[in-house]
Amino acid sequence: MDDKDAVFAACTRFLTHHYPRSPRQTLVDLAAFAPPEAKHDRYGQGELIASFEQQIAELLGKPAAVFMPSGTMCQQIALRIWTDRRGSRSVAFHPTCHLELHEDKGYQLLHGLHGLLVGRPSRLIGLDDLQAISEPLGALLLELPQREIGGQLPSWNALVAQTNWARQQGIPTHVDGARLWECKPFYGRTYAEIAALFDTVYVSFYKPLGGIAGAVLAGPADVIAEARVWQHRHGGTVVQLFPYVLAAQQGLADRLGRIEAYCQKAAAVAEALRAIPQIAIVPDPPVTNMMHLFIRAEAARLEAAAVELARETRVRLLRTFAPTELPGYQKAEFVAGDATLDLANDEIVALFQSLLRRAEA
Repeated sequence: MDDKDAVFAACTRFLTHHYPRSPRQTLVDLAAFAPPEAKHDRYGQGELIASFEQQIAELLGKPAAVFMPSGTMCQQIALRIWTDRRGSRSVAFHPTCHLELHEDKGYQLLHGLHGLLVGRPSRLIGLDDLQAISEPLGALLLELPQREIGGQLPSWNALVAQTNWARQQGIPTHVDGARLWECKPFYGRTYAEIAALFDTVYVSFYKPLGGIAGAVLAGPADVIAEARVWQHRHGGTVVQLFPYVLAAQQGLADRLGRIEAYCQKAAAVAEALRAIPQIAIVPDPPVTNMMHLFIRAEAARLEAAAVELARETRVRLLRTFAPTELPGYQKAEFVAGDATLDLANDEIVALFQSLLRRAEA
């Protein structure tokens, strides 16, 4: 462990996400949460996993659902099924889609799909972008919210217009809902109402909900039945998944009801940080519990200042910074969670002011 990792590991308070837990504490918490009568699942079968799949299907208003180890598996499988049925290998998605940036072209190399990048990387897909598509599509994938551009969301009317366009063309729609749980406060609608716009929905359990890993794909019963076959082909029906399922259940029980508080905290932090001229916020105001902070400072100095600040205060403000197209600005991702709620807004401002003074010294 280098000095930076050691300093951050010693922190007791955190600007973003939830408080970290050791593997031992995670297991202790799961043991306390698990019902005494719970039985092991086996190769994706059993009451524990089946009842959880039914719970998520009902929450999303879909006929069926299947639990898988990863969202990567869920999404590639969903798109393979829809494109096979549609008879077209082309899938339209945003240039910053997870499939395009973070999966080593799995959709292409494993399933022979063609990714059609729609719109510009710096903004949401618009209806005009979809209407400009001139080739047959096997599926349309939309991400809610759009992580790589700060957790942005289209308006409800825009989202309805886009999914209606696809439906009128006979194009199946799939939502990358890795962070779908965070959308409810913005839309003011139930998860089932949001999911109803799409043919299939993927949701994750380890991001805002804080589970270990795991995801669910929900949709029509026949699609989910076929997805189970593809899950086996992907090696996703491991002998036991119960730790992931229990952690997902615990995350839903503990944190789903806090999502609105996370979003409100992000909005309050954004409002407080506007007083610092060296910081720009995208989107401003944030529409979920996520936003990107663009900080005017030299990268190496900013990173060193963050470590120095953490060493002195035992507060991990921001861990990593990414270069941007704006000269002199670095980007950091902010996601409000349990730990964020315990930091007062005026203290957060003071910490950022201290960070910038150190970076400019």
